[in-house]
Amino acid sequence: MIIKGKVHKFGEHINTDDIIAAKYLNTTDAKELGGHCMENISPGFAKKVNKGDIIIAGKNFGCGSSREHAPLALKGCGISAVIAPSFAGIFFRNAINVGLPFLELSGEVKRIREGDLLEIDLSSGKIKNLTKKESYQTQAFPKFLQEIIRSGGLINMVSKDKEE
Repeated sequence: MIIKGKVHKFGEHINTDDIIAAKYLNTTDAKELGGHCMENISPGFAKKVNKGDIIIAGKNFGCGSSREHAPLALKGCGISAVIAPSFAGIFFRNAINVGLPFLELSGEVKRIREGDLLEIDLSSGKIKNLTKKESYQTQAFPKFLQEIIRSGGLINMVSKDKEE
């Protein structure tokens, strides 16, 4: 499974309130949430994102309160993956539930710049920085998690299994 997109870079400890403000938690519509994604810390962010783009962030991405709205907002604005040195545990689970892949990458995240074009192979864990002609290695995304991502989230995968 290959993901290719332009980088949007953020710092450490990006919390779920930074990703989607609490005032928008009255909906679970991904597109609506996506229109407000990151607006408190990066006004106009959703308008800069093209479908397939990737977030690079510092450690502890997705900390704060438990809400599936945060990864839904990221997906809704077009983000296809998040790469960071570490993720908050609850974000980790919620991202998988909605079909948003994440990869842990330590020191190399500092080499990746805003606007770089990345290609991620979830099967091998290889991340190519096509702009800098560099490669980074992280753990491969397990096959069962790839299937959840491919299905668009856990609910979609379970629903598809019931239909078959």
